[in-house]
Amino acid sequence: MSAWVLPDHIADVLPSEARHIEELRRELLDTARGYGYELVMPPLIEHIESLLSGTGEALDLQTFKLVDQLSGRTLGLRADTTPQVARIDAHLLNRQGVARLCYCGPVVHTRPDGPHATREPLQFGAEIYGHAGLEADTEILFLALDCLRSAGVARAQTPLVDLADARIVRSLLADASIDAATLARVHAALAAKDDSELSVLTRDFPAASRDALRALVNLYGDADVLDEAARVLPDTPLVREALADLRRLAARLRDDAPDVRVSFDLSDLRGYAYYSGMRFGIYVEGAADALVRGGRYDEVGAVFGRNRPAVGFSVDLRELVGVLPARPLRAAIRAPWSEAPGLRSAISALRDGGETVVCALPGHDSEIDEFHCDRELVEQAGQWHVQAI
Repeated sequence: MSAWVLPDHIADVLPSEARHIEELRRELLDTARGYGYELVMPPLIEHIESLLSGTGEALDLQTFKLVDQLSGRTLGLRADTTPQVARIDAHLLNRQGVARLCYCGPVVHTRPDGPHATREPLQFGAEIYGHAGLEADTEILFLALDCLRSAGVARAQTPLVDLADARIVRSLLADASIDAATLARVHAALAAKDDSELSVLTRDFPAASRDALRALVNLYGDADVLDEAARVLPDTPLVREALADLRRLAARLRDDAPDVRVSFDLSDLRGYAYYSGMRFGIYVEGAADALVRGGRYDEVGAVFGRNRPAVGFSVDLRELVGVLPARPLRAAIRAPWSEAPGLRSAISALRDGGETVVCALPGHDSEIDEFHCDRELVEQAGQWHVQAI
């Protein structure tokens, strides 16, 4: 095998895509800063116990592991940044009030999430710690939509916000005696809407739980789904609270984001296992799956000694750039390579003013794909001037 061949689902990012991704990173971080979110930069690698504490088996299987040559302990390459941010909130910041944190960096997966997915997503995310009310859920949802708008998604297509709530399934499984392996299979059958598999898996469950779980498979669609859920699901406090919160979130979206479509899928359990309440996916044309996923995960910090309320979202910038149109090239000025008097100071002044100046090396044309040289620097009567090409 050639030395330059990369592993499957790992790829270099070439100039055009790299420029677009970097511009998106800056725009999304600026959008989060506009909401008052503070940037954190967790390490790419840390002790495996910290990375996987409380996150469930799915994240364990996605995490690359290696041995630290200094300590002999097992380390992991992060497959998700949220557990790290929860650790930062719990142990390093240790604030009593609300903490709004954001991040942007690579994560590494042992397996791709889809046939054409990368195993090295560039994950941007934002999280609120310390507030249990629906106000934090609403803010994080609107921040996610504003991030997509700043990236240009909303101008190109109408996003679909699909809402669910992990409390519903938790309530329906509360009376069932079930091991972790079976629970994972139940979650998978619900996500796949596989009624046949669900029927087999729940055959020994209490009748009320079995019937309600099978009813969930068909509880997806518009706002009428919530009325149907109230009719067919057990009237437990968790179910009532979850349905009421979903109604309120949908009402806020209708009032304040009329350009966004809203749907519900009450059996949707895809994503990380640590979600504990409201959860959402944002879909746009051109993306194979949800472009953004987020929700409430109040228990993610418990293993770090602070079981703080938490809600957030994340998006892969490499996937995001794939659904956006290409951006125009940056205008540039072409300059000669010369020792002529005043040329160096003229170039420096242009660059200090924010211009891109590409110097043509002797005997070569500049082979560039990311800049459009629409002007050139020329000498006239001993002075250097910019003129259109």
